[in-house]
Amino acid sequence: MANAQKVFTVETLRSAAKQSLRCLVVPVRLRRAIKKYLREEDDPHIRKKVRQLSESFQEIKDTNLQLPETTAKSLADSMNSLETKRWKIQTVYGDSGLQYRDGETAAYIASRMPAVFSVCYRVLIEIRRRVPGFAPTRVLDFGAGTGSGFWAVKEVWPKSVEKVNIVEPSQSMQRAGRDLIQGLKDLPLIHGYTSLLALNKEINKKSERKHDLVIASYVLGEIPSLKDRITVVRQLWDLTDDLLVLIEPGTPHGANIISQMRSHILWMEKRKLRKLEKKMKKDGKDVLDLKSGAHIVAPCPHDGKCPLENTGKYCHFVQRLQRTSSQRSYKRTKGVPLRGFEDEKFCFVAFRRGQRPRELWPLDGMKLETLKERRANKKPEDLEVDYEDFIKSQVVEVPYIDPRAYDSDTMDDEEEEQEDGEGTDEDDEDKIEEEIEEEEESERASVGGGWGRIIFPPFRKGKQVTLDMCVPTKEDGSEGAFERRVITKSKNPDLHLQAKKSFWGDLWPLTTQQESGKERQVDAEWCRPDQDQKWGSWP
Repeated sequence: MANAQKVFTVETLRSAAKQSLRCLVVPVRLRRAIKKYLREEDDPHIRKKVRQLSESFQEIKDTNLQLPETTAKSLADSMNSLETKRWKIQTVYGDSGLQYRDGETAAYIASRMPAVFSVCYRVLIEIRRRVPGFAPTRVLDFGAGTGSGFWAVKEVWPKSVEKVNIVEPSQSMQRAGRDLIQGLKDLPLIHGYTSLLALNKEINKKSERKHDLVIASYVLGEIPSLKDRITVVRQLWDLTDDLLVLIEPGTPHGANIISQMRSHILWMEKRKLRKLEKKMKKDGKDVLDLKSGAHIVAPCPHDGKCPLENTGKYCHFVQRLQRTSSQRSYKRTKGVPLRGFEDEKFCFVAFRRGQRPRELWPLDGMKLETLKERRANKKPEDLEVDYEDFIKSQVVEVPYIDPRAYDSDTMDDEEEEQEDGEGTDEDDEDKIEEEIEEEEESERASVGGGWGRIIFPPFRKGKQVTLDMCVPTKEDGSEGAFERRVITKSKNPDLHLQAKKSFWGDLWPLTTQQESGKERQVDAEWCRPDQDQKWGSWP
């Protein structure tokens, strides 16, 4: 049964639907930590290592695409024998990742860590907005690397986290992660492990192994075997008490991994739920455990089959971030200046234990006027303009921004950094707490249904906006489909304005009254990118 919910207004619809972050600025304390670490490393060949690291990532991606399950281990072992390559390392969860030494770790921090942090922050901030009251105390970061996920968790939930378990096979990465957090205040209890097996051995009680939030970012793609990936994800799900978040690069390979893991977890939990229901029916019980089953928090608005399977398209998103001084310095190519920002494409899925909640759909009960009705209902006094108020509204006061707080390049003296940093953590945490309170008071886009996801960039032409969305087709969110909707100003000026301001990755409000009985299918012509003249080159 649907829970009671306030009726949305046009303004609250826009704020609830907004999930994308335009251009993210990496926090000052992380930028300074990265710069300090690189200055202490003082590697004269770091630019070369950044380039080699990028080439290695590309080779791993190309090789993984060609690896069948049966030959994954043998091929990885043969590559490992080449002295010129730093390929796979064997762990208890399969052949995984690059063998990071100190040089590769410094190159990763300089070039990749800000982008990975930005993506983790973007995903976790949406979870905070859409899941009210969720504040994890125990966190597991699998494949943590240098701690990008930990930094994102610390930014999103600065006061709730009490214990963090890190699983990272590279000792160099673990050391770098510890060095980066030196000087941070109010740190939770942090334990580092080289494998999930080591974590399970040290924590004897099964109940203590459970974590409120489990994150695996940019790690599953480095495991070539599908069998090993499924084994890892099942182990992570067993360690999850509430939320499991998987993040991969926004490539066809990364999207395929996310789709496979999504299908497997949902299939596994549905099978368990069916068995449990049969057992309960046999025993005469009719009350399910609240943690029985699983549903998707984001990005999917439903728990059914992905409508983009076998279509040639793949679900991914983008996060723009302002490049840090280290990225601008070490990623510079010969004679080609870098832009001040970069776009990091990513795929993700967030699972939550329990059944999907039932809530009212946002457009149910709302009266939206057409343009003709709005003009007919206009009153003469509405056309009068108070020019004094109008002029005052056009004056914008630009606050002064200290350039030292904007970019750490001006902070060359370590003592100045420490002086400027005093109180920074507390001020940031107070600001985050204020944001959380505002989010709790404002309307939110519920996970219970009624919100579609804009999965490709909106297309604007004249007074029309075309949105490609993944939408639920049933009120319980058990099935979904792809839809292409054209929003016009004449039919609904309010939704048209919202569509104009919508961005790739935002949500879109729905109602149960429109086309609820139709069977929706993916347009076969749209699924062929080579013949899609409208979109041209696809992102």
